[in-house]
Amino acid sequence: MKLLQQTILDKGTVLPNGVLKVNTFLNHQVDTGLMIEIGKEFANRFADANINKVVTIESSGIAPSFFAAHTLNVPLVFARKKKSLTLKDNVYTSEVFSFTKQEASEITVAKEFLQENDRVLIIDDFLANGQAAQGLIDVVTQAGATVAGIGIVIEKTFQPGRQILEDKGYRVESLARIQSLQNEKITFVEEAVTVTN
Repeated sequence: MKLLQQTILDKGTVLPNGVLKVNTFLNHQVDTGLMIEIGKEFANRFADANINKVVTIESSGIAPSFFAAHTLNVPLVFARKKKSLTLKDNVYTSEVFSFTKQEASEITVAKEFLQENDRVLIIDDFLANGQAAQGLIDVVTQAGATVAGIGIVIEKTFQPGRQILEDKGYRVESLARIQSLQNEKITFVEEAVTVTN
């Protein structure tokens, strides 16, 4: 997705240890126009997957997931990281390790929001080691629902997340695939283009 790639180049900052800071448009401040286009792109890529629910983790996944769910005209459910007095019983839980925060947290979804007949599109802001996606897959699987696809805003292809998910049979669609963050330079994977005469 060229618009997203250009935004990453213009506004992203490369930090040590392979961290890409995108807080000016995704992780802290949200570029709503960009999120609308991201939502449309996810909806287009998964138009054939019969999605009836979008699931993400709070908080950075909510903005792109909202616009995807809105475009698909389906509900959005986000897994909570913080414990709540109103979310103690009848829940699905899984543990997720955050690469950027270097800590584990338990994610929670109320059982009433996921059913066996749901076909779920999982959306997250980043794919690095695949921990967040695997935690969400675990929650969806506990409900007996089907993971119909995984949408990622930014993928770090130099980390094993995609391979782990694809080896388990999941369809992964990433809108910006980063090949390298070396020497404060962002390099994208060039997508193959088939030309027919």
